[in-house]
Amino acid sequence: MYIDFHTHGKLAKKLPFSTIYTDWLFGEAKDSGLDAICLTEHFNTLQFEQMYKYIMESTVRDKDTLVAENGLRIFTGMETDIEEGGHILCVGIPEEILELNKRLEPFKEKGKFLSFKKLMELFSEYNTIVGAAHPFREGGHIPELSLEDLKGFDFIDLNGKDIAQDRKTTEEKTYGFGKMLGIPVVSGSDTHQAVQYGCIRTNIFSEKNTVQELYNEIKEGHYNIEVSDNAAFQVKTAGMLKKALKEIHAAGGDYVSVLVGE
Repeated sequence: MYIDFHTHGKLAKKLPFSTIYTDWLFGEAKDSGLDAICLTEHFNTLQFEQMYKYIMESTVRDKDTLVAENGLRIFTGMETDIEEGGHILCVGIPEEILELNKRLEPFKEKGKFLSFKKLMELFSEYNTIVGAAHPFREGGHIPELSLEDLKGFDFIDLNGKDIAQDRKTTEEKTYGFGKMLGIPVVSGSDTHQAVQYGCIRTNIFSEKNTVQELYNEIKEGHYNIEVSDNAAFQVKTAGMLKKALKEIHAAGGDYVSVLVGE
């Protein structure tokens, strides 16, 4: 099962949710060779609840996952900012992700983010697995957390965007971090649009449809990570496309229609 552990369902946090765009993303994810994704949308994105409820209504439920019409399996989650600086991924049951997001409502603005410790206390009330998103990206401070706190992670994100910029350094730091903590490293493209799918992916050796089974597989090391030879080109192109589409929206145009030809 080829899976991407870090993806988004919108072009940008402050842009309105589009069912057409999200459906297009899922189609492109499947076409890129992925069997599953973890949808880790930003916790403070515009219309978070609306997007997740739409996906839940337009897919078929299979235990903890949502299966799109094209067969793409979706594990739901979110990406949350912490007070110390950095992003935390979580993956869980759809209804619990929605409930978690509602409880985080008072903490969605900069200056009000929860501390890592308080966020982890909240996550512990639910059936989630928690990951360190792009831990060495500039501006983040995850590696500076206490060892006790760091041991609370279930996985580390080997991030496609960072791999594309400096593969050698990113792999050395991320794998070294995981080894030091005894925590598995998995991969996520961090894409907000389709070109970036497949720049990096994790091959789980058997198909899973529950969060616990997924975690068990990575904990036991029953997977490998594949990096595309075109990762740098994919990420660079994706960034250019994202910027262009956002400018179309800012100018009053319909970037979705421009993109999908409708």
